[in-house]
Amino acid sequence: MTNVTVVGLSDVGRSPRFQYHCMSLAQEGFHVNVIGYKGAKPKKQLSSDPNVSITYLATVPEFNKYLPRLLAYFFKVLWQSFTLFWALVLRRRSDFVFVQTPPAIPVFAVVWFYAVLFRAKFVIDWHNYAYSIMALTLGDKSVLVKMSYWFECYFGRKAHGNICVTKAMSLDLMSRWAIVAKVVYDRAPSEFHRTSVEERHLLFTRLSQSYQILGGSLHSTAFTKLDETGRAILRTDRPALLVSSTSWTEDEDFNILLSALLNYDKSDKEDLPKLICIITGRGPLKEYYIGIIQATKWKKVSIITPWLEEDDYPLLLGSADLGVSLHTSSSGLDLPMKVVDMFGCGLPVLAHDFKCVNELVRHGQNGLVFKDAPELSSQLVDWFANFPDGPRRYDFSKSIAAFGALRWHQNWVQRCLSIFKPTQY
Repeated sequence: MTNVTVVGLSDVGRSPRFQYHCMSLAQEGFHVNVIGYKGAKPKKQLSSDPNVSITYLATVPEFNKYLPRLLAYFFKVLWQSFTLFWALVLRRRSDFVFVQTPPAIPVFAVVWFYAVLFRAKFVIDWHNYAYSIMALTLGDKSVLVKMSYWFECYFGRKAHGNICVTKAMSLDLMSRWAIVAKVVYDRAPSEFHRTSVEERHLLFTRLSQSYQILGGSLHSTAFTKLDETGRAILRTDRPALLVSSTSWTEDEDFNILLSALLNYDKSDKEDLPKLICIITGRGPLKEYYIGIIQATKWKKVSIITPWLEEDDYPLLLGSADLGVSLHTSSSGLDLPMKVVDMFGCGLPVLAHDFKCVNELVRHGQNGLVFKDAPELSSQLVDWFANFPDGPRRYDFSKSIAAFGALRWHQNWVQRCLSIFKPTQY
């Protein structure tokens, strides 16, 4: 059996594409060793697969608390290099080592060195550029950013195979570093689908135990109720449900959605419904924005920020009336996985405009894009006018259904499987 080690210096449970690669490799008969950091629970299909073993790396000490930035970063890299190489050596010998980036430092160098020693093939999945993410906080002129740029270029060229998430990134890799990368778009797995009314009723009954705005009792929620036969039906007086998933970081400006919701809340249009907005995700800026939300007096809008269980997230997307993506990308070359998930659930999406977003969301064809808060606010008001039965200006159902017809594993087999065949090298 061919052994593939999949490496990502991030929280395994919070990396969907990373986990999907692992599950597809296992499904196709490879033995998969996963290396990453412990955090959120991995998907059940991954953790329960007999072809998959997971190795968690030791947490990096907080060197930055005791040392200057550059020195702390140096010791962090040393720590990660040693723990990662040790984890690679202790497992059965790998035929392929498959790396998701970012981050790139030190994983590219460690994996390349391992590949040379043990005659393994080094493969990279370019999800974004590490140097561009560092530049968000350190600036383009930072020594660390320049070092990361050189590092990604030098060791990225040493990979035996490369894939990436967009055509724009494939072209950029070629023009920037002469790296040939096959485009493998994200697709939703089969558990993402439109939620039945019965499933919605059970979901909101369960969530309403923590968030009263979502319901009332076993017989009724804010969106559903049981009829005289005990069958779940949608309420005609239900509020609209808007969902967004965010990492609460600098590359997703939550101020845009917050400002748009404030404008919606102040709108004097009489045909607008009350709006419940569910924002999922974890990140460093979450508590800051929760403070702003709680300090604001809302009339039409309610905002909650739950962390959902793995099984509940696709159910929520499949229950919503509209999705919003705030992703803009530090490099402008990657696409938001959250939109792929939403499309997989048959959910229309409003997406922040950036360089290559049209590879996924085509304005007026399968969704809408916005450049700022006023444009997003206008789209929200237009979309929800006369909800739930008013005439819609746009109908994206056919285009979204066509996108959702191709699921992750089928797409992976078509685009990725050949990379892990020995005859390719």
